[in-house]
Amino acid sequence: MTSLLIFIFILGLLIIIHECGHFIAARRQGIMVEKFYLGFGPVVYKRKRGETEYGISMIPLGGYVKLAGDSAGERTGGQREYLSKTPFQRMQVIFAGPLANYLLGFLFFWLIFATGYPTLTAKVGGLVEGFGAEKAGVQAGDVITHIDGRAVATWEDLQETVRSRQGAETLLISFTRGGQEMRLSVPLRQEQMNDILGYRRTVSLLGVTPDTEEVIEVRHGMAASFVFAARKVADLTVLNYRALFSMISGRLSMRESATGPLGIFFVTSKAAKMGLTAVLHLIAVLNVSLAIFNLLPLPVLDGGHLVFLMIEKLRGKSLSLRAEQIISQAGLALIISLALLVTYNDILRFFGDRFSQLLK
Repeated sequence: MTSLLIFIFILGLLIIIHECGHFIAARRQGIMVEKFYLGFGPVVYKRKRGETEYGISMIPLGGYVKLAGDSAGERTGGQREYLSKTPFQRMQVIFAGPLANYLLGFLFFWLIFATGYPTLTAKVGGLVEGFGAEKAGVQAGDVITHIDGRAVATWEDLQETVRSRQGAETLLISFTRGGQEMRLSVPLRQEQMNDILGYRRTVSLLGVTPDTEEVIEVRHGMAASFVFAARKVADLTVLNYRALFSMISGRLSMRESATGPLGIFFVTSKAAKMGLTAVLHLIAVLNVSLAIFNLLPLPVLDGGHLVFLMIEKLRGKSLSLRAEQIISQAGLALIISLALLVTYNDILRFFGDRFSQLLK
């Protein structure tokens, strides 16, 4: 029950922030906002405040902001209508939704870095048989402090340092064992493996595994956390777009890489068991991912609307109503097909074993 409530909260937060972006930008442009709704389907609550009707619908899988005069059939020529604004002004309204998700994701990452997050230390938990660390004499329980003179405090530091020594044959490892400082020259093994994007890479491996019981909390100052958060959002953005390209090119399996509400619920359940920091991290990642998805140049999505507005700006006039309808219908069909496919894959990935047991 707790996981379900957290899932609904996260989903609601994603939607509200996104629609608030559109809402605030529309108001700043002097556009009348007729409705602000969370969810779809039967209305369970509504209230009018000022000129805007606020409401909640039964199905919490989306939301919308209804702007005055946002379609050719409703346009009357009033100055406070959406279609009365310039293409650039309308672009600002459309872009504000994904931007709001981006900013919230950044703020949550900033909060995580500033308040502290748990991470594994550089203590060796185990050795991989036949690899360099075992042959050189590294033992479980050793705490690695330096690699080639570069200080390491966490397992992430260790991994980044080893990756940065790409092409090296050996590394000088400094560590403590039983209170004594020691050094060993450890040969690296080069292995071919696929990275998370499906590309074949040559990686250097020491042959050590972390001690999962040894966890410390790391926190940074506000200024440093700001930089770390900005870098995290940038890295996540690049990773998402590269993953999309890999899925389109067939290098990466969509079945294993894309997820929908069911998958998010499954991940939320796991994050809830790991604690508040894991939930905050999930919210940050989902906000950035939602912003990226919404900016894809597909009809129905914000990115598709931005493409229409760019075409209007270049042509000096918008596409014909018929052309926009055809493109939008095709885009909607594509989005629905993708949603069904992703949901089907989520059922197989997360609940396939249970269905198999029921069928036996």
